[in-house]
Amino acid sequence: MPKFAANLSMLFGEVDFLDRFEAAAKAGFTGVEYMFPYAYEKELLAEKLKTNGLVQVLFNLPAGNWEKGERGLACLPDRVNDFREGVAKAVEYATALGCKQVNCQAGLTPKNISALEAHDTMVSNVRFAAAELKKVGVRLLIEPCNTRDMPGFYLNYTAQALKLIDDIASDNVFVQYDVYHAQVMEGDLANTIEKNLAKIGHIQIADNPGRHEPGTGEINYTYLFAHLDRIGYSGWVGCEYKPAAKTEAGLGWRTATAGK
Repeated sequence: MPKFAANLSMLFGEVDFLDRFEAAAKAGFTGVEYMFPYAYEKELLAEKLKTNGLVQVLFNLPAGNWEKGERGLACLPDRVNDFREGVAKAVEYATALGCKQVNCQAGLTPKNISALEAHDTMVSNVRFAAAELKKVGVRLLIEPCNTRDMPGFYLNYTAQALKLIDDIASDNVFVQYDVYHAQVMEGDLANTIEKNLAKIGHIQIADNPGRHEPGTGEINYTYLFAHLDRIGYSGWVGCEYKPAAKTEAGLGWRTATAGK
């Protein structure tokens, strides 16, 4: 069965963020991910991981001013310096936390520039980030997001992400395949994952509609988890869903759908 990582940005929201590491471990998770580590000292986060026997599976590059609506910097021509500063910070945190994968959010499609300029900016930035992260043994991911939850986001489809990876021409860029986003935008989940397995570095899950835990919506997670085993997916599965109630009350899906 897959290895599940608790997304601490969404799970255990009933407790303080720094207490979520312990809550995740007590709930049986062995790995954690979350959006951003940068509000906390690297040493403090590293201690939380060590104390609770957890692996830091993933976090995102700095994505600009999230509170003011920015959703990444990679495709923004006027933010290249900010993007590169963010890469340097991510390298520091990934090294300190032993994190082997970092996600790069593309950002909202810039207005008043050509599609070619946005594309070329994204390619250049991701190529730079991939090279810098490779120096410390960290893989870079890019993630398509659906247009309903994140209108205007630059990257929306698996095929689009794969085409970007071809254009970037780096051996250190992979797709972060979010099952929920993919179901909203394109479906055909099992076939897409199997066909592109070599380019998928990380998988995230939530059900649809509602973005709640597996088993609350239309996605057949019992089948999908078994399929991941059949095709030999050996990476982590990040639980990036909004609990329908309290996190602990909704964890029965691990037994019902994944045999955990």
